[in-house]
Amino acid sequence: MVRKLVMEAIGTFFLVFTIGQVVLDPGAGALAPLAIGTALMVFVYAGGHISGAHYNPAVTLAVYLRGKAGRAELLGYPIVQVLAGLAACLAVGALKGDTQPAAVAPGVGVTLLAEFLFTFALAFVILNVATARGTEGNSYFGLAIGFTVMTGAYAVGGITGGAFNPAVAVSLVALDLVPASSLWVYFVAQFAAGAVAAIVFKALDLGDDKPTTATPAEQAALKGAASTD
Repeated sequence: MVRKLVMEAIGTFFLVFTIGQVVLDPGAGALAPLAIGTALMVFVYAGGHISGAHYNPAVTLAVYLRGKAGRAELLGYPIVQVLAGLAACLAVGALKGDTQPAAVAPGVGVTLLAEFLFTFALAFVILNVATARGTEGNSYFGLAIGFTVMTGAYAVGGITGGAFNPAVAVSLVALDLVPASSLWVYFVAQFAAGAVAAIVFKALDLGDDKPTTATPAEQAALKGAASTD
């Protein structure tokens, strides 16, 4: 369990560190979402075989409800994810100095919708590319996950900050990019999205779908065998 917690801390740290460095002035401008998605991608590849590379309490909830994480992960991962994010904020502050970022302050409804949609997308993609039998052993899972966050950041980052992650939301507050009074809205949207993603995944029975590259014999061993589609 220690190895898993350390990996979650490292991955979350560099995700939040990258966010702070590319968003706060002088930042990366229009390339910021690409840098953030890439940071997530590389650490998903680095830590997927160790901890599952959640780096996100909402994803941990989704994976737990999916049945691919235990209570120890459900309780332990969010703690180290939030703490690692806050540590990254300190590192960003040491490098950036005293910045005066323009905080986003969207309405409750807008935040709920935007953060729910892309947190759902992120959790749903993760469940499908990293926990389903139909995609076992694929080499693209990190790219799919990182690009989902990149897409969301481009789509709604200018509206809500594009957190899609409770640990990131806490860090955005620490970096003065989001008002603390809005934190509960992010939490509601993100945790609800993680839970709904798991419910939809299980309701559609996607975990045992046939591999897209499976042989006929391999397909026959799974619920979604080609002969019964």
